[in-house]
Amino acid sequence: MRKILLVTLLLAGAQTVLADVVQLKEGHPERYTVVKGDTLWAISGKFLNEPWKWPEVWELNPQIKNPHLIYPGDQIALVYIDGKPQLQLSRGGAGSSGTVKLSPKVRPISEAQAIPTIPLETINSFLLSNRIVDSTEQFEKRPYVVAGQAQRVVSGAGDRIYVQGRLEQDVPTFGIFRPGKRYVDPNTQEVLGINADGIGSGQVLAEEGNVATLAVTQSNQEVRIGDRLLPNEERAINSIFTPSEPTNEISGLILDVPRGVTQIGAMDVVTLNKGIRDGLSPGNVLAIYKTGETVHDRVSGQPVKIPDERAGLLMVFRTYDKLSYGLVLSANQQLSVLDKVRNP
Repeated sequence: MRKILLVTLLLAGAQTVLADVVQLKEGHPERYTVVKGDTLWAISGKFLNEPWKWPEVWELNPQIKNPHLIYPGDQIALVYIDGKPQLQLSRGGAGSSGTVKLSPKVRPISEAQAIPTIPLETINSFLLSNRIVDSTEQFEKRPYVVAGQAQRVVSGAGDRIYVQGRLEQDVPTFGIFRPGKRYVDPNTQEVLGINADGIGSGQVLAEEGNVATLAVTQSNQEVRIGDRLLPNEERAINSIFTPSEPTNEISGLILDVPRGVTQIGAMDVVTLNKGIRDGLSPGNVLAIYKTGETVHDRVSGQPVKIPDERAGLLMVFRTYDKLSYGLVLSANQQLSVLDKVRNP
């Protein structure tokens, strides 16, 4: 069963000096009421010049380890405590009043009503299907579709398929994948991984020796002989993240736009050549820089490199060892593959 991603506010650590770190946006509201369709990023942008610093101004309680969710109808107020800007939450809804301290509390409404960090409809396909596999060899070792029902060459939802190879035990459902782009770092020539395109999913019905029978429960295109099976990733659905700066210094590139376009703008998903091993985690925000062109200096006769220009922001929403997916949140000009990403 699909579970919608829930946005959370980071509630950990001691308070730091904020006044000289967090810049309030000019013309910011003193109070804002959350409405359906809001995202944490959009609300943060109403108060802060740097929306990813939202957790630094949220009213912190170091005794609380669990995150707190924001719902439509809640009110967020900007206050000053000891001269430092902080945001306080007043719980909305009928019969509620006053500032709610950030403490564990049983809520009568569904958590699915909480607002997300970013627009979920733009990344759902990547959270539920697309997968990065480290190498061609790893992918080719996976069990594969050897035949369809009644010797069909192609299959779809409702059909049975037969899979050659040992499947993981106690895993009832598997994703069906086909190899996509092979990513190579343009600077080091290291193979970073392969984009495995999600074709559908299947449920194990029976196994006999090395051959398993599966029912195709969902497909977005025809399942073919040779397609590979990978265990479904529950972590992709249950991931929770909040806007944050990377803990490490990041200097990377946009390698690809998985949806196949060449020009990149706001709300496009991009693939980065940096991942977990580089210190990236879901929720990290990166600045995007257009690579400056090299022009001919007519005075000196020498080539001159134009400085890189900051052109947008993205948020990482899924990480692998060497690669990551990010969503472009803002862009002040057209972006392209091989544009750079750095700490904001």
